[in-house]
Amino acid sequence: MDWYWTWGGECFGYRQDDRLFAYYGLQVGQFHNDEVYGADGRYLGEVKNKNRLITNLGKRGHVRGPFARTRVGNYARHGNYSGNGMLAGHEDFPSPDSFEER
Repeated sequence: MDWYWTWGGECFGYRQDDRLFAYYGLQVGQFHNDEVYGADGRYLGEVKNKNRLITNLGKRGHVRGPFARTRVGNYARHGNYSGNGMLAGHEDFPSPDSFEER
């Protein structure tokens, strides 16, 4: 299991196989190489610097096949890191809390 943080430093969650989970156990993404796609198939972002998630604005139109979300066990959230300087043409990956089902 590999843990990931947003570009801004927020602890996001972890990867199991080719699935990205928020720290609270909801699958929010599917990996295709280093790119992450949401349950609706739309591009969410990608991995840079081994464990940081960031969104490339030029790839917003990319689409892959959708998937049904799953929920697995949640884990204690790791601490946040300091953020990185934003890259041109990018924005921070969404917060894990923005995916929470209500």
